[in-house]
Order: sequence, then C-alpha cells, then structure tokens
Amino acid sequence: MSLPASFVTDKPGDAARAAELRRVKLLATSVLAATFAVFVAARALLPVHPAFGFVAAFAEAATIGGLADWYAVVALFKRPLGLPIPHTAIIQGNQHRIADKLGEFIEVHFLESAPVEAKLRQIDFGSFIADWLRDRKRSEDLARFALRLLPDAIAATESSGLMTFVSRRVTAQLMSIDLAPLAAGTLRAFVQEGRHQGLLDDILRAVHQTMTQAETMAMIRQKIRDELPTLLKLYRADKFLVNKIVASASAFFEEVRNDPAHPFRGEFDRMVLTFVDRLGTDPVYAERIAGLKRDLLARPELGDLVRHIWANVSDFFERSASGETQVLEHYLVRMLVTAGEALAGDAELRGDINQGLVAVLRTVVAEQKSGVSTFISDQVKSWDMGQLIALIEINIGRDLQYIRFNGSVIGGLAGLVLYTLEYLLRGL
Repeated sequence: MSLPASFVTDKPGDAARAAELRRVKLLATSVLAATFAVFVAARALLPVHPAFGFVAAFAEAATIGGLADWYAVVALFKRPLGLPIPHTAIIQGNQHRIADKLGEFIEVHFLESAPVEAKLRQIDFGSFIADWLRDRKRSEDLARFALRLLPDAIAATESSGLMTFVSRRVTAQLMSIDLAPLAAGTLRAFVQEGRHQGLLDDILRAVHQTMTQAETMAMIRQKIRDELPTLLKLYRADKFLVNKIVASASAFFEEVRNDPAHPFRGEFDRMVLTFVDRLGTDPVYAERIAGLKRDLLARPELGDLVRHIWANVSDFFERSASGETQVLEHYLVRMLVTAGEALAGDAELRGDINQGLVAVLRTVVAEQKSGVSTFISDQVKSWDMGQLIALIEINIGRDLQYIRFNGSVIGGLAGLVLYTLEYLLRGL
C-alpha cells in the first residue's frame, strides 16, 4: 500500500530539500575522500618529517570515523552497498514492530484519560458553538444542509415502518392516560382562577339574547297558550305572561351580571366544584370519559386527518428542500442565530456544554483508544517503506549527513590525541 496523500514527496519545497540533501551527501563523501587522500599523502611523507605523523594520525582516524558514521546512517535505512549485513536496514526490517510500538505508545502516552481530559478542558466548546451559530452565513449553510436531508429522512421514515410504530405507540400511550383526574384538575384550576364566572356571564348573556328574540318569545307564548284555560286566552293572558317571564328573567340575569357577590354565583361555584369532585372520583364519569376517548381514537376520520396532515407536512418539507419556499429556511436560520446569541450571553450554559462534551469525549476516547492504536499500527504496517524512507531522508537526511562530518572531525581529533600520547610515551 502506498503512503497517504500527506506523505507524498512532491509537495512544495520537497524538490529544494532533495537537492540540498544531494549536495550535503556529495560534500560529506568529498570530505571522506579528502581525509583518505590526506592520510595516504601524510604516510608517504612521514620519512620527510615527524610532523606528518600527526597529520596522518588525524586523517586516518577521521577517515575511520567518517566511514563508521556513513555505515551507521546508511544501515538505519538500507543495507550498505547492498550487502546482507546483519542488523542493517533497521527501519525496513522492523516495520511491524515499529508499527505496534508506535500504536502502543500513542495509546499509553497520548490517549490516557488524564491528559485527554486536561486537553479537552482547555477547549471552550460552548463559545465555539455560539460563535459558529451567530455567523449567519454558517447558520444558513447548516439550515440548507438540514433541509436537503429532510425528504430522504421522511422517505426513510415512511418506508421503514417507523410511522406505523410511532402511531401505535402514541395511540397506546393515549389509551393509557386516565383523562378523568386530568380533566378534574384542569377544571379545578379553572375554577380557582375565577374564570368560570366569566363563563357564567357569557351563558347568561346568551340565554338573555335568545329569550328576547321574537322567535323564542313566540314559541314560549304558544306553549303557555296551549296550557291556559280558554277564558284566559280570550283576555290574551299568554302575551302578558310571556312579557312578565322575559322581563323577570332579564332583570335576574342583569342583577347577576352586575353583582360579583350575588348568591347565584356562589351556588354556581358549589355546583361546578361538585361536578369537578365527581369527575375526579366517580367511576361512572371515568368510564364515560374513557369510552369517549376510545371512540374518538377509533374513528377512521382521525386516521385520515393524521395522514392528511403528514402529507401536507411532507410536501412542505420537499418544497422547502427544493427552494420553492424559503419560509422554513428563514425560520431555521433565525432560530440558529438566536440560539447562538443566547448561548454567547449565557456563561452557565456554556459551562454545562463544556462539561458535558468533556465527559462524552473522554468516555469515547477511553472506549476507542485500543481501536485507535490498532488503526495506527495497521496503517504503518501497510505503508510502502521505500517511499517512507525517501520522505524521511528528504526531511531529516541533511541533519543525518552532518553526523558524518562530526564523525570525521571527532574521529580525527581522537586519533590525533592518541597519536600524541603515543609519541610522548615513545620519547620517554
């Protein structure tokens, strides 16, 4: 397997580094050849003057040091002169062991909980999210991306049977709800807030308007007329009674509406509270409400309504995704930007987000670090070592070549010191 794209050796600057490497290699080899030539010449001139012995000693040791370091540098990457010398081509020969150790090293020293958590706590995730969302361009991109996913998500929901499952679960949950106590609690709160008195006023007003209509008065008059004796009918007593009844009722209704402390209001309170108490405790009421709930949920019209609403929602989402309508996109963008601004101004919420993300990411890293180690090891094992070595040489080969210079200088100095000691000892 070839190296990843990031390891390709044709990046800008690689050509210049390769040329510099060739220049330094040539210079190091020239130095080695020069020290050897000086050694040969000094040895030949040794009979002429004893000083050439010092030069020869320096040059000899410099040549040996340069050769030794050349061997060390070459053996790290390949076999010197292509010879099958043991313990050479070290990187190539230990590729799998290096890969395993590299993965183990990263797992142990880089992915441990303590350093990972310490590094994560240095990151202000909340501020990053807030700044990201407050950028309207980014929020627009996010909104469009989400909208493009909606049609596929809806299609997947419909084809996977998820809608049927959700519908059944919702129905089951609705069936399990005991509506009687819920309705009783709602009505009790309604009464405690005094809102039922407004309802009473509306009822009285409606009854008064109905009774004063000509059609209603005519109907009441006819009922009274049917019950009156014939003699009273002759004196048009029915009309008199209707007028008196309507006038009395109107006066009563007006009196109740204008008097917040009217006894009838207290009676109405008692009547409503009694009904509320029975609604919450009487099994008969509970069974009636449950029956109404079952009948309502079983109605086919309800299923048709749900399907119609879902079809309209799906159509709206598809038109939003295609750009036919931008209402939803504008709403999402405004919601995201507003959320970003709210998050930027809420330090406590940002702290909670940071804390939560640190906990989640720390757990994910702890659970997956062995997988990361294995992944790194497998990747290194699959690399083309020839390309990798070429890459290493281009980037650090120049420094390695300077080891050869150092070897020549240090070797030469060491040889000179030893020869001097030998010369002095011979003189003694």
